[in-house]
Amino acid sequence: MPLWAQVEVLLRARIAAGEFEDRFPTDAELVGHYGVSRHTARAAIARLQAAGLVERERGRGSRLPRGAELEQSIAPFYTMAASISRQGLAEHSLVRRQAVERDADAAGRLGVPADTELVHIQRLRFAGDEPLALDDSWIVSDAGRPLLGVDLGRGSVYELMASEANVRVTSGTERIRAALPRPAERQLLALPRGEAVLVVERVAYSDERPVEYRQSMVRGDRVAFAAHWSRPSPPL
Repeated sequence: MPLWAQVEVLLRARIAAGEFEDRFPTDAELVGHYGVSRHTARAAIARLQAAGLVERERGRGSRLPRGAELEQSIAPFYTMAASISRQGLAEHSLVRRQAVERDADAAGRLGVPADTELVHIQRLRFAGDEPLALDDSWIVSDAGRPLLGVDLGRGSVYELMASEANVRVTSGTERIRAALPRPAERQLLALPRGEAVLVVERVAYSDERPVEYRQSMVRGDRVAFAAHWSRPSPPL
C-alpha cells in the first residue's frame, strides 16, 4: 500500500476507536507521529474527507464532522451496527417492539403460512445521539424466540441469533428504494420536512432457509450506500 493509504487506514481505526472526539491532530502532528511528508498526510486526510469522516476548513484544520453522512458499504455481508462503529460513531438502539406476533406479508416473504407466529423486533437505530434508521425485523420462531429476553440495545441481531439460537445467517437478498415516510416515522427519525428515506427490504437466509424478513427506513440525508467493484479478468 502507498504511504498515504497506510496512514488513512491507521486514522480510520483511531476514529472508530473514538480517539479524536475532542480534537483531530494537525498536519504537522501527523507528519511527526507517522514520519511521513506533509503531502502524504494531506493525501490521507483528503481520502477521509471524501468519505465524510473528516471535515477540513482553511485556517481551522481538520475535525470530525457532526451529523455527517454515513457510508454504508453494500458488501457481500454487512451490518449497520458494524458500519456505524467503524466510522467512529457510538452505535445503539431504542427497542420499540420485541414480541411474538403474526404478519401475513412477512410470513409470505419467509415462505411460511400466513398465521405462523413470528418474532417481531422493531429498533430505532442511532449513530451517536442522532436517529439513523427504523428497523422492523420478522424472524422465524426457532431463531427469534431466544432473543425475546435478550438486550437488543446494541450490536447486531445476526450475532445474537448465532450465539443465542445457533442460527447463522449465510446469505440474503436486498432491494433498496426511495420513499417519503409517514408523519410518525418522520418524527421518530427526526427527518427534516421534504427529505426522503431509503427503504431497504431484506430476506436473510441460513443456508437455503429464509429466517428473517427486514424492512429498514434509513435517513436519506444521512446515509449513502456505496458499492466497491472490479472488472472481471477476461477469459484466457
